[in-house]
Parts: sequence; C-alpha cells; structure tokens
Amino acid sequence: MAELMASTGAYMSAPRMEGTSAPTFLPTIGTMQSSFQPYETYPNTTPLRRSLTTLPWRASNYYGTARVNSAVPNAYSMPEPHSEKYSLTQVDSIKVPPIFAAARDSLYTRYTPNDWTVSNLGHHLVADKVRIGSERVRLDASRLCRELDDKTKRAQEDIGKKLGDRLGDIDYWRTEVKHETDNILTEIESLDRAKAALEKVLVETENPLKIATECLYNREKRQGIDLVHDDVERVLIKEVDNIKQCQEDIRRMIQTANNQISLDRAAQHELEKDLGDKIIAHRLDSVAHQLRNNSRGINFYEGIERIDNTVSVPLSWAEFSNNNIQRSKSERLATVNVRRNVEQLMNRVAESIGDNWNNVNAAFADRIKEYVDARNRLQNHLAKVLQEIFDMEKNIELMKKCIQEKEAPMQVAQTRLVTRVRRPNVEACRDVVQHRLVEEVYEIGETVEQLRTKLRESEMALQRLLRAKVSLEHDLAVKNNSILVDREKCLGTRKTLPWSSMVAVY
Repeated sequence: MAELMASTGAYMSAPRMEGTSAPTFLPTIGTMQSSFQPYETYPNTTPLRRSLTTLPWRASNYYGTARVNSAVPNAYSMPEPHSEKYSLTQVDSIKVPPIFAAARDSLYTRYTPNDWTVSNLGHHLVADKVRIGSERVRLDASRLCRELDDKTKRAQEDIGKKLGDRLGDIDYWRTEVKHETDNILTEIESLDRAKAALEKVLVETENPLKIATECLYNREKRQGIDLVHDDVERVLIKEVDNIKQCQEDIRRMIQTANNQISLDRAAQHELEKDLGDKIIAHRLDSVAHQLRNNSRGINFYEGIERIDNTVSVPLSWAEFSNNNIQRSKSERLATVNVRRNVEQLMNRVAESIGDNWNNVNAAFADRIKEYVDARNRLQNHLAKVLQEIFDMEKNIELMKKCIQEKEAPMQVAQTRLVTRVRRPNVEACRDVVQHRLVEEVYEIGETVEQLRTKLRESEMALQRLLRAKVSLEHDLAVKNNSILVDREKCLGTRKTLPWSSMVAVY
C-alpha cells in the first residue's frame, strides 16, 4: 500500500508517533457507497493526478500506511516524513513534541511542490486545449464561407447547364415530332395502292388445300400399327394449317388497310398539338437561360419557390412525347407493314405453300422408303424365324433322344448298387466303388433333369417362334397396304403443284 501511494505522489496525512498507548476505539468512518466518489470522477479537470489529499473526503488519520507496520496508529508514529521527496526541509528540523499531534497534522496536510507543478501543468494544458479549439472554430468558419460561396456559384452554373440541356431536349423532341408528322403523312398515301393486288391471292389457295385434305383422308385407310402420327401426317397437317393461316392473313390484311387511315389521322393530330406546345416551352426556357446576375429585369419574387404548377416530371414529359411518337410509329409501322405485306404476302404465300408442298412430297418419299425397308427387314426376319423353327424342332428331337439314352446307364448303376447291398456281414464295406456308384446315380439324375429343363425351354422357345412368325406375316401384310396408300393414292396426286403464276409486284 505504501509503494502504491508513493508511486502516485501521495503522502501520509499525519506522522506516526511511538511511545503512546493505543486508543480504545476507532474514529467513525462512513461505509456507505454513496458517501464518497471514485477518485477518477472527482471534478478535477486536470489530466494529471494530484496527491491523495485532493480526494473529496479525507481518510482517517488514526491508521497511517507505513512501509514497516501499517497497523501502528498515527499517534505512535515518528514525526519524520516517509520520503525525502515529500519532506519540508525548512520545517523538518523542528521536532514537534508528541503532545502537539494536531499541529503536526496541520503541517503535513499542505500541498507539496509536486502538486504545485502538476497544477501548473494542468492549467497549461487546459489553456492550450481551449486555444486550439478556438483556432479550429475560426478556421472552420473561414473555410465554411469559402465553401458556401463556391457552392452557390457551382449551383448557378449547374442550373445554367441544366437549362441548356433542357433546351437541347426540347429541340430534340421537337425535331422528332416534326419528322414523325411528315413520315406518317407519306405512309397514308401509299396504303390505298396495296389492297387491289391482295384479293387476287385468296382464290389461288383453294386447290392445294383440297389436295392436302384428301391425302389426310386417304391415309386413314392404313391398318394396325401403321396408323401412326408420323412425319408425313405432321407436315400434311402443317400444310393445311399454313394454307388456312395464309387465307386468314389475307382477309385480316384487307380489313387492316381499311382501318389504318383513321388511326393515322388521330396520331397526326396528337403530334401537331405536341409540336405547338414545345415551340412555346422552348421560347420561355431560352429567356430563362439567358438571365445572369447583372441582367435587367431580374427581381425578388417572394414565395415563388412554393408555387408548383407543374403537371409532369422529366420522365413523364419525355414519355408523353415519346408515347405520341411511338403511337405514330406504331401506326406508321402498321401502315408500312400493310403496304409491304401486300407486296410480300403474295410471294410469301406462294413460297410457303410451295415449300410445304415439297416438304410433304419429300416426307412421303422418305416414309415410303421406310415402309419398303421395314418390309424387307420383316421378310428377312420371317425367313430367319422359319429357319429357326426348323432348327428348334430338330433340337427338341435330339434332346428327347439324349434323355432316352440316359435310361440304360441309370439302370446299370442302380442294379450294381442293389447287387452290392446283398454282401454279407463285414463285406458290406463302404468302399471307393460304393462311393462312386452313388455319385454316378446322382450325376445321371442331375443330367436327366438338366436335359428335361432344356427340353421345356426349347419347347417354349418354339412356341414363341411360332407366335413371332404369325406376327411377322401380319405386319408384312400391313406394310404392303401402307405402301399402296402412300405411293399410289397420295403421292400420285401430288406430282404437280396446282398453283398459277401470280403477280408479286404491282
């Protein structure tokens, strides 16, 4: 405890006295936690520690901390200080008698030179801290003025730049609207010339449709497993659907041409109205963009920033003109598509029907080839099955003969065993001959059983071969019928495309 107090700069609150009897009681010391504060929280702002005398309460002088015996009362301590560091040289030569303990306590409760130095250093540090804080506030205020001035200039330049960008946006959209107005007027004039040539195509699509439908009906005469949804049927259905779709496209195109002009006129009206509004907005924003700090006519208009008569934001503003243009483009594109489709539809229909016609013919040829290949394979398999039936019948006869031939060896072995059973007394020996005869009987029995199992398997295989023969013969008849239907009744009617030359350009 004495070392800790010496290291923190503290000193004893009173000298120790010797030769005096110990008191009979201790002074009253507060024990409640709320009766004192920690040393670190004492309202002394200096960062350096002072001695223990700066505490908000004073410890009891009854017991003092000593290096030798801390339990010795202060009344019995010597009147010398604990260390030379804390000695009062001009006073220590005076030896106060033990009867003046209170006067001695008063002398040693004063501050030490170390406390005085620490206090001065604390004041210096506080002064430096306050001065540095003041200088920082002054520099921050100066920097803030410069920053706000630059911010105001940048804001004005930014607004001027944005007004310029806004004028560029208005110019851009005004040019786009004007250009789109001219384009839609041009397309309206080209639409009427497209309808006359379109009606000539509709009649030409009936003959291919009739032939494709008849082929589908004829292919329903196929039999058995050949009634399959194969590639030929898929391309025939696709051909029928394609012809019907072409007819529907032609009818829809004619109706679209009749309705397109009224839609184009409505889009033209919206474009002309938007164009007039943009001319006015461009003139007003040009005036605002030319204003400067020294311009004439500028004034204060208090509360104008709270007036909001806007009805759009940049996104909705651009979307409004863009929607008008997109609507016009959509109508114009529909007009262009109607006009171009009239030119292209005839070629497209002729090309589409011709391609489907050729695809169906190619599918018929491939399918007929598959039928022929399948028929040839069936004939080969049928021949092999017939040969296998013949071979299997011979094999069954052979196995029956083998089973019959095993009867004599079995009889010999069993007769030998019966004969040896009659051996008398000790001569009935279980010798090597006896073992081998027993093994022979079992071996012949197992052989016969294996042969009978194979015979049953062979007979079952023969039955399967006979069923396969019947199935192959039936499938062969089905393939011959399918070849007749596809080659003669369908492909024979599709040798020439019933399609006259059409005017593709008008």
